[in-house]
Amino acid sequence: MPKKLPKDFYLRTDTIAVAKDLLGTTLVVPDEAGKRISGRIVEVEAYLGIEDKAAHSYGGRRTERTEVMYRAGGIAYVYFVYGMYHQFNVIAGPEEHPQGVLVRAVEPLENIESMRARRGEMPDSNLTSGPGKLCIAMGIDRSLNGEDLTGGKVWIEEGRMNSSEFFESGRRIGIDYAEEYAAKPWRFWIAGNPFVSKAPRRTAK
Repeated sequence: MPKKLPKDFYLRTDTIAVAKDLLGTTLVVPDEAGKRISGRIVEVEAYLGIEDKAAHSYGGRRTERTEVMYRAGGIAYVYFVYGMYHQFNVIAGPEEHPQGVLVRAVEPLENIESMRARRGEMPDSNLTSGPGKLCIAMGIDRSLNGEDLTGGKVWIEEGRMNSSEFFESGRRIGIDYAEEYAAKPWRFWIAGNPFVSKAPRRTAK
């Protein structure tokens, strides 16, 4: 049985490294009956906190929503966007280091039938190929905000890319407002994986 990622994995100050190392790991969210619903992480974006004009904590901003970002790494940051979608993030670094990683896409692994029921009739490749999609499919909402990722409600298990896989990088999605930070190549994905979001994929390598 794969082990949960340890707390030390998340406490590193290099959030870019944390983001890359999340590729190939497994996100697990048990349902109401305790049945595992899981997906392999195939796409992520790093947000570098106070310096990053795309981050919710840019400039040291602290609100009720962003306060969770200032806690020690290894907890979930879940927020609601566009009045309709949740997005799941991993907080990285020590306390008062408000950086994190958005999980943009996963490859369904366990209990795909539950994901289909939640998402409706569509190709399986569309079930979890985006941050809002995966949250619906896996039952992630604000009730998981602030949850310990070494606990029992949501966690990430060890894993890695296999020997035939490699990652690519490019600019993050939907942050044109972030001026020079909009072009930072801080989105990472497993090349060729069919569950990567349908946004433009190859801008850097």
